[in-house]
Amino acid sequence: MDKHITAPFDKKQVEDLHAGDYVYISGVIYSARDAAHKRMYDTLIENENDESKLPIQLEGNVIYYLGPTPARKGQVIGSAGPTTSSRMDKYTPLILSKGLNGMIGKGKRSQAVIDAIVENKAVYFAAVGGAGALLSKCIKKSEVVAYDDLGTEAIRKMTVENLPVIVVIDSKGNNLYETAVADYLKQQE
Repeated sequence: MDKHITAPFDKKQVEDLHAGDYVYISGVIYSARDAAHKRMYDTLIENENDESKLPIQLEGNVIYYLGPTPARKGQVIGSAGPTTSSRMDKYTPLILSKGLNGMIGKGKRSQAVIDAIVENKAVYFAAVGGAGALLSKCIKKSEVVAYDDLGTEAIRKMTVENLPVIVVIDSKGNNLYETAVADYLKQQE
């Protein structure tokens, strides 16, 4: 079932999303990869979990695991394909505990992240890997808002329009990577 949501969004909207849903996100989201996650994590640890020390508000927001290529002339952003999500797994439970509602990436997540998704009523979306040039067309505005020294891994505030994603892990812990395999095996019987 296709759903359209506007980011940032609230926990009620998160609870209405189910593993396997096709979702089109519009609104404001942020990009952050490994280096930015490590810096946010370290900031929280060094400041006794005080999220006011972070460069962005996590509450209700979505982070896209993205390190775009440079924009060509006339473009808002370069290729914008997802980064492998497991690279952020070490930092994700703490970041989710600060109110982050959604993450966009590709690939499986650790059990610790799945548990944190359920505990914090969040959602993990997958974007199609290898489709970065097409996904970039959904990004209507992009500006670096933190950690400029990280280059492509800097945190960007992005306005997106109908960014296509799939719910992989919903707020109840249902995992499309597991249910899809089970469904396929059932069809083979």
